[in-house]
Amino acid sequence: MQHTTDIAIIGAGPTGLFAVFECGMLKTRCHVIDALPDIGGQCVALYPEKPIYDIPAFPSITGADLITQLAAQARPFKPVYHLGQQVVGLEAQGNGWLLTLSGGDTITAGAVIIAAGAGAFGPNRPPLDGIEAYEATGGVQYYVRRMADYTGKRVVIAGGGDSAVDWALNLAPIAAHVALVHRRPKFRAAPESLAQLEALVATGKVELVVPYQLDGLQGAHGQLTAVRVVTLEGETRDLPADVLLPFFGLSMELGPILDWGLNLERNHIAVDQATCATSRPGIFAVGDVATYPHKLKLILTGFAEAAHAAHAAHRYLFPGQEMHFEYSTTKGVTGL
Repeated sequence: MQHTTDIAIIGAGPTGLFAVFECGMLKTRCHVIDALPDIGGQCVALYPEKPIYDIPAFPSITGADLITQLAAQARPFKPVYHLGQQVVGLEAQGNGWLLTLSGGDTITAGAVIIAAGAGAFGPNRPPLDGIEAYEATGGVQYYVRRMADYTGKRVVIAGGGDSAVDWALNLAPIAAHVALVHRRPKFRAAPESLAQLEALVATGKVELVVPYQLDGLQGAHGQLTAVRVVTLEGETRDLPADVLLPFFGLSMELGPILDWGLNLERNHIAVDQATCATSRPGIFAVGDVATYPHKLKLILTGFAEAAHAAHAAHRYLFPGQEMHFEYSTTKGVTGL
């Protein structure tokens, strides 16, 4: 299917969603593309129920709630979402751009805003035989989307970093049993988190399984019943389990963006700080994927960049049109 829009936004994380709002305030239409099956980017994929403390006006808000609010803020401008798809081709077409999606659709856009975070990302999967069958049924999961789904479950968590420790702390009160597997007794997590973990281990709420590594999965028809772990000396244990959560980090890459002729610096897109313009006219980059001297990688920085890019894109699309800046309190938003 062929689509036409004013601006194509690549990335449906918080910065991309706020870019929809900023573009909408300037009466420019947006299509949004994201490789993940849901909007929200890393906020939803990695920490949907963890609190974020540096969003203005919200002393504390979870990643999932932040995305809900941003989607509601963007909704009056009727963005069109293309989820579960990558932009596999980007080529100049007249004064605009032709984007080809992995699903076969094409989008003709006057301008492009890349808000792809650190690029397309996915989990580092443990090399376990038959793991695909358990991934398909939810026996192996790489992200915690709803804590309530683990109520009464036997959960095995593997990893030694913040994610593994934090989810052991969060799931211990609701899961039937939590076992935390790591290849050594030392964990790479915040001191306060480690103190909480020690307290839960002392009361039996969390079982530390160290020094062990994942060795195999047991079950039938994709239904997980146990996780086999092994020491370096070959000693094995079978841990009863309904769900395995392996937290071995993410594999992030720019993917097709590398081939778009943009000025790159250490796997980031170099932009003009004032406009977020890239080295190719009509293409802008915001959020974690964009770089310039002394940049702070914060969500609120991405929000400001989204506003800069939206205004710069409007000037690019309508060079002869005089634009009078107005505050949102003056313009208002129908539907909010």
